[in-house]
Amino acid sequence: MPGTPPRDERLRVMPWWLVLVGLLLAALLGWWVLSWLLGEADRATAADTRATLRIDAIRTGLTVVAGTGGGLALLLAARRQWISERAQRHQEVVAAADQAHRDRVQAHAEAVAEAGQRHQEQQTEAAAHDAAERRLTELYTRAVELLGNDNAAVRLGGLHALERLGQDNPAQRTTIVGVLCAYLRMPSPDDARETEVRRSAQRVLTRHLRADEDAFWPGVRLDLTGARLDDFDATGCALHDADLTDATCTGTTRFTGATLTGRLGLGAGFDTLVLDGVGGDATIVLDGARVTGRLSADGAGFGGPLSGQRATLGEASWRGSTFHRTATFDHTTFTGSASFREAEFHGGLSMEHSSFGGDAVFSRARFADLVLFRWTEFGGEASFADARFAGAASFGRARFHGPVTFEGATPARRPLFDQARATTTATHTWPDGTHVEPLDTDWLLLTDP
Repeated sequence: MPGTPPRDERLRVMPWWLVLVGLLLAALLGWWVLSWLLGEADRATAADTRATLRIDAIRTGLTVVAGTGGGLALLLAARRQWISERAQRHQEVVAAADQAHRDRVQAHAEAVAEAGQRHQEQQTEAAAHDAAERRLTELYTRAVELLGNDNAAVRLGGLHALERLGQDNPAQRTTIVGVLCAYLRMPSPDDARETEVRRSAQRVLTRHLRADEDAFWPGVRLDLTGARLDDFDATGCALHDADLTDATCTGTTRFTGATLTGRLGLGAGFDTLVLDGVGGDATIVLDGARVTGRLSADGAGFGGPLSGQRATLGEASWRGSTFHRTATFDHTTFTGSASFREAEFHGGLSMEHSSFGGDAVFSRARFADLVLFRWTEFGGEASFADARFAGAASFGRARFHGPVTFEGATPARRPLFDQARATTTATHTWPDGTHVEPLDTDWLLLTDP
């Protein structure tokens, strides 16, 4: 196998008698050859020839002895060389084994040192983390204690301490936002200093909800259900899942230019509500909302559905707004005038059982889907001048207490006015094909052919 050291075979020592036996064998071989050759030489008849043959026999015998000895010497030299190579190989095996042992010892020492270093680093990190967590907990606890202080100035300090803590520790932002929202949900005395503290808490929240600023806190959800808010200003904020249901919002509540995603619950009480230029695909819920002053949503883009059922809205303006999904205002009361001039409804519009205390203006509006005004009360002028209806429109059993105009309107199909009534004291302009007949001195009755 690659990297496996050669096998360490035991060396066998040549006994001394084996060398002696080899020498004796060489001598005996030489003696036997010499004897045989001398015997052959003695057979010669001539004395000179016999002498010459004997000398040659002796020379040959000595040559055999010398050759045999030389062979033995070569054999011993070869064995010596083999033993030297085996010794060298043995030394290499021992050296390799020793180096491998040293390498294992070094690797073990390095592993132990590395494990010790990691353990030390882990202990150091754990100690630093524990110290940071303790410090964070102490700062958080201290800030919350300041927020609960009887002194308004101390409470303001607690707010800013929580804000700094959230800015430096992103993992704590959800908790800190939850604390601030809980503070705004708590009942409070009608005191100017407490009002200022609450406004500061609102500013802390909205300051970190503007995506174009360095202090932006992404993914923040506002739970302000039942909260008391004063001049709440979320202008330009990026809101995801904000809930103001049952909140009391005094002053002007602004969402101007905000980007809305998730769900925005606005079923609260407002003095003034501003939704001008909002965008996003949030589901906006105005169910049960009470706006005593003005509601403005001019130029807004509602990417998700909007529901304002059973709401009570003061003067409302939705001029130039775009509704990409269904807009529902069933059983809603508009105590003042309501303007949807130049609004675009890409989804359906339902205002069944709703009532307009003032003018209802839908001039130049665009309706791409079903429009329902059944059982709707129009207290002032109802204007659909130059409006475009791409789908069906129904005004069944509606009541028009003021003038009605469909001048310049372009319905794809004739609107339905089944059993609708209009006052006789105003001038009306109805779509072509509408059947109108007097019901009594006060009302006109509209029926479908």
